Amino acid sequence: MKRVISSLVIATALVGSAIQPAAARDRHHDDTGRAIAGGVAAGVVGGLIGGAIANSGPRYVDGPRYVEPAPRCWYEDRDVRNRYDGGYHIETVQVCE
Repeated sequence: MKRVISSLVIATALVGSAIQPAAARDRHHDDTGRAIAGGVAAGVVGGLIGGAIANSGPRYVDGPRYVEPAPRCWYEDRDVRNRYDGGYHIETVQVCE
């Protein structure tokens, strides 16, 4: 909201400085300079207002967060009970911390 208000204040200042008193407008001169100045002023004002509107959306910021490290795993040969005869045999098993 602050940006919109400041953009409107700047736009008002630019437009106010572009408007000349009535006595200056009564002279019959080439108005090419005024037309260029008016176009530049309109572009600046439009850019300011458009930029303020485009930047007024919500902000999503990822804060610092804790990421748990992956478990450390390896393979070991261990004695495993044999289910058929009640004995043991050696089998390669994945072990993780």
